[in-house]
Amino acid sequence: MTTAAGSSFGTTCWWGFSPALDLQRECGHGPSGMGEPITPAPVWTPTFPRASQLVFFPSSQFYLVENNLEALGRQLLFLSLALESPEKLGLQEKSEMFLELLGNSLIRRPTAAYLQEKSDLFVRYVTDPDFQQRHLGAVDLSALKFKERDQLESIFRFWRNPDPQAFPIARLWDLRVRQYLGTRYDARRGVCDWDLTMKLHERGASVIGGREFSRWRDTGVAFELREGVYDVPNKTLASGRVLRQGELVPARGYWGDIGTGPYLPFGIESEEPSLLRTVNGVPAKSAQEISLYNVTALFHELAARVRYTPPPPTPEGASGAAPVQESPAPNPEPDLQDHSESLRQGRGGEFHPQLRLSVLHMVHTLTPELQLVSAPGATLITELTSFLPDVRKEQADAFLARVTAMAAGAGFAPCGTPEGQNRAWARFQRREEGPDDPLRPLLAPDVPPEDGRPTDVPPPVCPGPSSVGGGVHEV
Repeated sequence: MTTAAGSSFGTTCWWGFSPALDLQRECGHGPSGMGEPITPAPVWTPTFPRASQLVFFPSSQFYLVENNLEALGRQLLFLSLALESPEKLGLQEKSEMFLELLGNSLIRRPTAAYLQEKSDLFVRYVTDPDFQQRHLGAVDLSALKFKERDQLESIFRFWRNPDPQAFPIARLWDLRVRQYLGTRYDARRGVCDWDLTMKLHERGASVIGGREFSRWRDTGVAFELREGVYDVPNKTLASGRVLRQGELVPARGYWGDIGTGPYLPFGIESEEPSLLRTVNGVPAKSAQEISLYNVTALFHELAARVRYTPPPPTPEGASGAAPVQESPAPNPEPDLQDHSESLRQGRGGEFHPQLRLSVLHMVHTLTPELQLVSAPGATLITELTSFLPDVRKEQADAFLARVTAMAAGAGFAPCGTPEGQNRAWARFQRREEGPDDPLRPLLAPDVPPEDGRPTDVPPPVCPGPSSVGGGVHEV
């Protein structure tokens, strides 16, 4: 999603604006779908901010689609972090590092040291294809052009730069907030409270607490998971943009979200019902605590291939504080890190080049040509604008209607909403073209519809595998 700089969600998407989604179940291959899983062990997919647990199939392939190389580099970082051996990173430390790197403007020094170490390895990956294939063979970087490899190398070298002034995120964050709020800057606490209670809470994110949301709005720090000092800029949130200052000038800064926050992907839904209980109408757990539990369960199930069972509560756990662990020791030979065992049996992804990514990334590319790259009966799931504070209800409804019409023009009909989601996604299924197919007039606009229906009206809604209130509307 790319927008004008004056909006709160910026021009670079660092995290999803909806809860994580089990893609294989939604596409009919999981326990609640049409297909039978080969093994019940859940597994993680590389598109971490966008997807959650997946039923593992040995033949599974995931195509990583991003519209800028900085986001592509972050996905490679998350994949590497998720597959770290327990000897190097414990489960708790790994989960906390992931959330820090995902959504914090400032990180702890151990996390910064880990980022610098991985950046050295990533430089080697993008500049030495043979080395990358030996040590991360399940990830396919072959589609990247030399120019894009050079750009990724530059990004990773920037990440490993220890100078905090190379990315003064505190000043950059404040500039973004001032630009966005304008004359409302002095009343930013009131604006923050209004956006949370009257927008995010009303749209299904009621577990996000006022204190944690206000902290993130003010400083960009979403997750403070332990008693530590968060003072090192998170350079993975830096991206480039061309500004017009008399002439076009490239600039590196923070151009991401300052309105919604990184709590949505893992912090507002959970398979553990106790995390979502309320006490006197107030959520018992914060979005930070739910995020940590979900990510910890995800990493555990990836490594152990059994469902995560949380340890019994302790005094520290009951208070929400995490027990202190020692920082991981630096890897003496980072070049020798080998993820081939963790990624065996097809558990990998393909990284596509920047210019080719936009073909499938943007909603406005839902054209009839999409049928050329989709299988019969394919499922199409699109993220909606439900959790964007800048978007009014009328605009969200108009966006849904536009997406529905464009999907119909591409040969896809609405099929309910993804399971467990609250107005966050729209699901479509490909229809085969035939004499009685209601999509045929849309795929061939020169032929008038037999029922007299205008060509710009979407077809009737088809039965979906699930129907959650507040989801895709019938048009």
